[in-house]
Amino acid sequence: MTDAQEPVEAAERESMEFDVVIVGAGPAGLAAAIRLKQIDENLSVVVLEKGSEVGAHILSGAVVDPVAIDKLLPDWRKEDGHPFKTPVKKDIFYLLTKTGKLRLPNFAMPGLMNNHGNYIVSLGNVCRWLGEKAEALGVEIYPGFAAAHVLYDGDKVVGVATGDMGLLADGTPGPNFERGMALLGKYILIGEGVRGSLAKEIINKYDLSKGRDPQKFGLGIKELWEVSDEQHQPGLVQHSFGWPLHKNDSGGSFLYHLENNQVAVGFVINLNYKNPYLSPFEEFQRFKTHPAIKGVFEGAKRVSYGARAITEGGWQSVPKVSFPGGVLIGCSAGYMNVPRIKGSHNAMLSGMYTAQAVAEALAAGRTGDELSQLDESWKSTEIGKDLKKVRNTKPLWTKFGTPLGIMIGGIDMWCTSLFGGWSLFGTMKHDKADYQCLEPASEHQKIDYPKPDGKLTFDRLSSVYLSNTNHGEDQPPHLKLLDKDLQKTSEHDIFAGPSARYCPAGVYEWVEEGGDDRFVINFQNCVHCKTCDIKDPNQNINWTCPQGGEGPVYGNM
Repeated sequence: MTDAQEPVEAAERESMEFDVVIVGAGPAGLAAAIRLKQIDENLSVVVLEKGSEVGAHILSGAVVDPVAIDKLLPDWRKEDGHPFKTPVKKDIFYLLTKTGKLRLPNFAMPGLMNNHGNYIVSLGNVCRWLGEKAEALGVEIYPGFAAAHVLYDGDKVVGVATGDMGLLADGTPGPNFERGMALLGKYILIGEGVRGSLAKEIINKYDLSKGRDPQKFGLGIKELWEVSDEQHQPGLVQHSFGWPLHKNDSGGSFLYHLENNQVAVGFVINLNYKNPYLSPFEEFQRFKTHPAIKGVFEGAKRVSYGARAITEGGWQSVPKVSFPGGVLIGCSAGYMNVPRIKGSHNAMLSGMYTAQAVAEALAAGRTGDELSQLDESWKSTEIGKDLKKVRNTKPLWTKFGTPLGIMIGGIDMWCTSLFGGWSLFGTMKHDKADYQCLEPASEHQKIDYPKPDGKLTFDRLSSVYLSNTNHGEDQPPHLKLLDKDLQKTSEHDIFAGPSARYCPAGVYEWVEEGGDDRFVINFQNCVHCKTCDIKDPNQNINWTCPQGGEGPVYGNM
């Protein structure tokens, strides 16, 4: 058995063996764990979660389609204490200009965009609830244990290892050093979410993206506010696009009115933008000042903040999901429906269908083989039907810009919904990875963003404070700069240091010292959004797991 990234050679790992090892206590991982125990209560199943608790690192809008919950736990509506407290009552779509708004009629929207029957939730609380369900069935969940390494036996994945604890900043063992543990399984399910470090390694090792389009990404930034009774409309779902983004940049925004006078406000910007001076965080702050938006927050209090990358490639970009010894599930595979801004239902379904295949393999006496049937079977499930209908939406946005692209995309979604997936455009391609889209600073002008007022708009550091993010300063940085010189000659000199702008947490900055510019990584601020790993123009920053339990601690997000 080998470990691809052994940081400390001297100490042997203790090991534990299970039937199934699942990385990530998100919707996909927990749904897989529950379904495995529903099928066979005697299976030994463990779930590793890098957050300090289940749900601590979960960030999403979120409006949830209950299709997966209904399949997994059919009687959930009869229970007390479930997190689906606010059904959607009203849908609004706006096109924003700089000072005005145009409401799009609901009847003109494709049927799949209708949120009737969905629920406004905290996805973190959904995962906490699912975690309790899983533990009640006998699933072992280990929060605070980050799966940092893939373990191989020859060409087969046989387990994962948790990160070593107590390393000093230089990577050597400190006085409280503890060797990470090996968790071995007959099958390994990787459900880390978007751009997970283990999934990235496995995709590269087994060339799982061969023949697929490049994966595309967006950055979602979210705040949770407590608003006045007068401004609160429980069950209201409001989406908008247009201002403040330039017509060649695409993205959108949302306001979701939950229970208890809470409103979730968020902004998603697609990471294929070209201008290195663009700041997603600043665009989000500017969005809140629109006349159609700012009134919601009069007399309100901001209570939480967070950010997370989302997958946007969809149908064309889902990699081969099986590999020797395991399967990619959920957003590690990329089952997000971009125009609906929904992925948790598909993530759960993928976990459930994978669990079924794993249980059947174990019952047949197999272990550690490649469950290759899953590479195509997902396309005929609800997941495939959901993604195929919207497969051209993102490419149309890219080709025609936001206003025109959304109009043509809407027509295309009508066609695919009415004609069984048929589209006038066939299946369009994603031509470039997002990091390849950034253009030299010499081709663009700087963007003058207004200063925050501390009431409606804020700076990064005060925002990160609300995310409850913490990393021990005496550990090795988990953000790895691969080539220091390249960062200066290219990221700084050619692209004008976009890392200081694309990061929503103030992790990166260029500091002038003695006439020279020095790249500084404030890894303690990292909210684990993975944008740096995605958008750096040279792919020169590698996101890895910090010590277990560290990072943000999201409450009701």
